[in-house]
Amino acid sequence: MNWRSFIIGAAIGILSGYTARELLNKKARVSPEKVLENVKKQFNQNGPITGSWIHMTAEPYEKQQIQYQVYKGGISKNVDGNNEQYEFAADATTGTLIDVRRIAS
Repeated sequence: MNWRSFIIGAAIGILSGYTARELLNKKARVSPEKVLENVKKQFNQNGPITGSWIHMTAEPYEKQQIQYQVYKGGISKNVDGNNEQYEFAADATTGTLIDVRRIAS
């Protein structure tokens, strides 16, 4: 086998592997179940949760002129005998909470 062919083939293989890894990392998303688990942990710090839900598909969301792909969901809590409900949007790529708002009841 020719050394030149071997080196060119190895270089192409390394570059292809690196490119594939970078593309997969860019498109990787946190699972909606993991996002909901993290949101519930944050809400649990201020009292017990009575219910929760999350949309299983990411959707576009804009906040302060920045575009995100987010999972939307909700949390219910019982505070002093009153049921409080909150909606949230969490970044689908990192799982970070982007927005939380209380739903008037």
